[in-house]
Amino acid sequence: MATVAEQLRAAREAAGLSIQQVAEITKMRADRVQAVEEGNYAAFTAPVYLRGFVRTYARLVHADEAAVMAALEQELARVEHLREHPSLTGPQQTPLDRVMLRLSQVPWKVVLPVAGLVLIVVLATWIYQARERALARDPLSGVPPARYEPPPSAGDTLPLPPAP
Repeated sequence: MATVAEQLRAAREAAGLSIQQVAEITKMRADRVQAVEEGNYAAFTAPVYLRGFVRTYARLVHADEAAVMAALEQELARVEHLREHPSLTGPQQTPLDRVMLRLSQVPWKVVLPVAGLVLIVVLATWIYQARERALARDPLSGVPPARYEPPPSAGDTLPLPPAP
């Protein structure tokens, strides 16, 4: 069975396309097209990029997509850094990861205005009640009773009129 590189090169040549034309149509760099046609999969950092590019390339040159992809999977199994699929979720989730996931699902455009409105109502109620308590309190409740005592030097003052 022919390799992926041989199948794609033969299909490209049968379609009458150059490597540069394939690169322009697929929006991939020409060196990546050439790497696929040489079977140099190390030029790709992850298998997902390679699979997507090979699928697009096979469709472009009207190659048997299923056969090309099956051959690609067999060839990828022999390439060390492309063999194992990387985990998309990473290591086991921590409680912080779960909290952040839940927070990302909150509709913040609704929650924040409602929370702001509730905060304003609570604050206004607290201020109103504090004002009412201040007004209801006797302003002289903390003042002790006082008695008038004339100043010690009464010589400079006028005498009080006699009482009738």
